[in-house]
Amino acid sequence: MTLPAMIAVTPNLRTLMDDGLFHMGLDLDEGRREQMLHYVELLGKWNKVYNLTAVREPERMLGLHILDSLSVHSHVAHCKTIIDVGTGAGLPGLVLAIANPDIKFSLLDTIAKKTTFVRQAIGELGLDNAVTLTERVENYRPASGFDGVISRAFAELKDFVEGAAHLCNANGRLFAMKGVYPHDEIARLPAGFKVEQVIPLAVPSVEGQRHLVVIRKT
Repeated sequence: MTLPAMIAVTPNLRTLMDDGLFHMGLDLDEGRREQMLHYVELLGKWNKVYNLTAVREPERMLGLHILDSLSVHSHVAHCKTIIDVGTGAGLPGLVLAIANPDIKFSLLDTIAKKTTFVRQAIGELGLDNAVTLTERVENYRPASGFDGVISRAFAELKDFVEGAAHLCNANGRLFAMKGVYPHDEIARLPAGFKVEQVIPLAVPSVEGQRHLVVIRKT
């Protein structure tokens, strides 16, 4: 299947990204900023054929996908290895891999067309710190665990920890990106897990509440 032409990176899109990074206090060098914009181009191009995300406009992709993914940057920067479960089009893992070249990322999803896109994006962006996995999270059994297990795709915290907690190493943490403060979901967490923090996140140009729930095994 022939893919459409790339979208154009407009000066407005570049300005929106620069302004968003400034308000979030993130100092990414020019090379990584260009990689972010190229990723938006790739996502817009592939999305027309493979329907990777319901967000169509590049400006909205920048806020809802790029800046939203980067909102957890400082909270996972201490990790050396991270797996993004249910990565979809590479969110947040691919964006965080661009921002954190010293962290090794594994991007896992069950849907082959999504991991195909992510694999292509990794190659075109020249990333050497990210790999893709086409597998069900509960079936994936790596030889060693990860410092961080992150997702913004799971609808329920209980399902997230029951399906993915085995991927943590002894000191690992689960990072769940959520909208409003998930009081009810926290109350339904199974025994053996504790919420360490619920961190409010600020995402420029994105309305509504955002939180990062940090969970560890007890």
